Amino acid sequence: MKEIVLTLSDLSCQHCVKSVQKTLDNIVGVHSAEVSLDKAVVVGDVEPQVLINAIVEAGYQAHLADHSAK
Repeated sequence: MKEIVLTLSDLSCQHCVKSVQKTLDNIVGVHSAEVSLDKAVVVGDVEPQVLINAIVEAGYQAHLADHSAK
């Protein structure tokens, strides 16, 4: 499993955080996800672009954080 850190934008409240959390939790291969207003830390066996695409479909913006390559 790998840890993927995503930078998030367009989240303005805890409802937004919960929405992204639910989106990530429903992706096959995600073991855990911790979401805040500005970032998401995801552990699992999933490609970062899959996570980003799901977040964008939910109405928010996401990008791979520069320091997530581990």
